[in-house]
Amino acid sequence: MRTAYSVETVRTAERALMARLPEGALMQRAAAGLAAACADLLGRVYGSRVVLLIGSGDNGGDALYAGARLARRGAGVTAVLLNPERAHAGGLAALRRAGGGVARTGGAEELIGRADLVVDGIVGIGGKGGLRPDAAPLAESARRARAAVVAVDLPSGVDVDTGEVHGAAIRADLTVTFGTHKPGLLIDPAREYAGSVRLVDIGLGPELPAEPELEALQHADVAGLLPVPGAESDKYRRGVVGIAAGSARYPGAAVLAVSGALRGGAGAVRYVGPAGDAVIARFPETLVSDRGPKRAGRVQAWVVGPGAGDDAATVAEVLAADVPVLVDADGLRLADRNAVLARTAPTLMTPHAGEAAALLGVAREEVEGARLSSARELAARYGATVLLKGSTTLVADAGGGGAVRVNPTGTSWLATAGSGDVLSGLAGSLLAAGLRAVDAGSAAAYLHGLAGRFAADGAPVGAHDVAEALPGAWRDVRD
Repeated sequence: MRTAYSVETVRTAERALMARLPEGALMQRAAAGLAAACADLLGRVYGSRVVLLIGSGDNGGDALYAGARLARRGAGVTAVLLNPERAHAGGLAALRRAGGGVARTGGAEELIGRADLVVDGIVGIGGKGGLRPDAAPLAESARRARAAVVAVDLPSGVDVDTGEVHGAAIRADLTVTFGTHKPGLLIDPAREYAGSVRLVDIGLGPELPAEPELEALQHADVAGLLPVPGAESDKYRRGVVGIAAGSARYPGAAVLAVSGALRGGAGAVRYVGPAGDAVIARFPETLVSDRGPKRAGRVQAWVVGPGAGDDAATVAEVLAADVPVLVDADGLRLADRNAVLARTAPTLMTPHAGEAAALLGVAREEVEGARLSSARELAARYGATVLLKGSTTLVADAGGGGAVRVNPTGTSWLATAGSGDVLSGLAGSLLAAGLRAVDAGSAAAYLHGLAGRFAADGAPVGAHDVAEALPGAWRDVRD
């Protein structure tokens, strides 16, 4: 599992570690890792041209010491100082001793245009808001240049704690971060600015608390969550999920939600709604009922809302059930907040940014620009676990506290009609199998992302293809 910690937590850990180390040792560890990453990216260090963009913080010191190491290996290194009086003195002296040069911002555009590598050491982890006016032109020059761009700890101009980007920011090909990941490196829109992320171990681990700000599950973590039937399993032990979805206008939503549930490992699927004929035609093993959720038979979890239109009565009936409930799509619009808050069984809400914005009473752009805080606020407001879909899918536990899960397997090929219906059925099946809401949402998002990648393989796909690829994603995780 990858974990990310807030600026305040990282700084507290760094102070504790520095108190036990010789002065400057931590910066030298960071600089060594940064120089190695730059060398790997360059391939051939000797004769290469490297430009360092240096601000007044410790990130500038890391970049200067790393530049000195590259200069000693034969690179032509020039540091562009945004604030010469406040540049890290020790790092600047080391660069000069190694044969590196120093320039001011006046001629930076030409230097960057000729460079093979640009190292962004402008702003440290404490930076807020976009780049200042004197630094913004450097970011634009780096964007236009042919040089690879490496960010030190984080791309300058992004908010490291939230992933928000307000104004100009560096766009990196590689971000070399130290000690631990930071939330902004894993959450869009900042994640897009970070490029690939390389973590350098500087010994910070023992100083960090057990609970991070953000968690990103990996294959082994998801494999440990997925239910596997045993010798004594029957359909009820595997989990029976109820699907209350679809309408005369949107029968396909019911079919896709059922497909996600069946391929998510459900022992059986009970379908309630007006699309029974379409469901049976595609999945004859489905148990179809037209008597409403209360009379559908025994289930261990419900999925309600995909393609439901204006059927508020069914949504209310499902929310009254004393089993885990997943609410998606139209169900989010129709669900009474007080009914959700009053539930004692787990609730998992799965909005996209537009739906989350409507629930929070803000513009969609506000949710997309502040995904982490939006997911937390929605979870707190409804007392439910929230899976916020999008370019970075986040899962915030009920109440909005604790570590938020971020899904690393997402792909833009999943931006297709009906994909969310498949995800709902998949997550519902995991709820029925007994997983906690946060685990069901996280594992479902992970498998869904893998399935999207497998199904697409670089070509357009539909939601049906994603559902068909789910068994392969499941096998890939468990293998």
